[in-house]
Amino acid sequence: MRMTPQEIYQLVAAELVRVEEELRGYTRSEITPISEIGEYLLNAGGKRIRPALLLLTAKMLGEVSPMAIRLAAVVEFIHNATLVHDDIIDAADTRRGRPSANSQWGNSMTVLAGDWLYMQSFAVALGEKNLDVLNTLIDITQKMVEGELLQLTLLGKAQITEHQLLDIVERKTAYLFSGCTKLPAIAAGMNHGSAERLAEIGKSLGMAFQLIDDLLDLTSTQDVLGKPVASDLKEGKMTLPVFFALNSGVPEDAMKVQKVLDEREFRSVDRAEILKLVERSDGLERTRKLAEDYALRAIRLLDDFPSSPFRDAIVAIPEFILTRDT
Repeated sequence: MRMTPQEIYQLVAAELVRVEEELRGYTRSEITPISEIGEYLLNAGGKRIRPALLLLTAKMLGEVSPMAIRLAAVVEFIHNATLVHDDIIDAADTRRGRPSANSQWGNSMTVLAGDWLYMQSFAVALGEKNLDVLNTLIDITQKMVEGELLQLTLLGKAQITEHQLLDIVERKTAYLFSGCTKLPAIAAGMNHGSAERLAEIGKSLGMAFQLIDDLLDLTSTQDVLGKPVASDLKEGKMTLPVFFALNSGVPEDAMKVQKVLDEREFRSVDRAEILKLVERSDGLERTRKLAEDYALRAIRLLDDFPSSPFRDAIVAIPEFILTRDT
């Protein structure tokens, strides 16, 4: 049964209200910049995809415990902390269609606020007194930092492998999605095998999500994305659609891409030219096909779990990912 994004969110709407209350509580601090930056990030209009996925998984497995609500808030907190650090690294001016936190408060203050958000996440997780929860969150966060470091070592380089690109996607995005499906299993006291199977479902969804994100970076508009189009390449980052274009065997295409990577600007080569060469090489279609493969893998793994409206909603998420425009 097809479900719209609205129908998916409706299944956990009441729980998301409680998650929002938790998030607001976590950002309260007597240190004014922490409260201000925390509030600014929470008001940025994020879709809360990760908390929703965690809550849907919890409902598929049984019920949403207070622990699941807190963990849903923790994964959103970690996600926001990552965005803060990403924007500083990328010197980004905008995020979700408005000024980024670093452009409002400066890098020094914002990086410390990002660090505080991470620490607050772990303080909440520590309060659960569950080592499996803590180990999972530490592992996820380490993988995300490793992904950022890997991307930085390859910045500005056109000579990159498909394996390296997918490794960055897995670490930077997919591992946090895997936590959203694994943590409810830990909270419900499920065995290791079931928890790992759920983690694989989340990881596959995360891979599909980021690959579509890489497509949208090239094909969407600034109004829809809330940030400049083709900003990845301008920041020196190779993505899979551009990789496929480079490997199509046209030396002139490779030179154009390298020019943008070197200049960190669409000066000698404009955005339209890059999109044209990606389309000509089938880079968009090949990336979409790969995203579909990951989405189908998640759906197949979900077959092991009993049918319910919540499982149906998670099964519907891949289509929501593959057809999204923001």
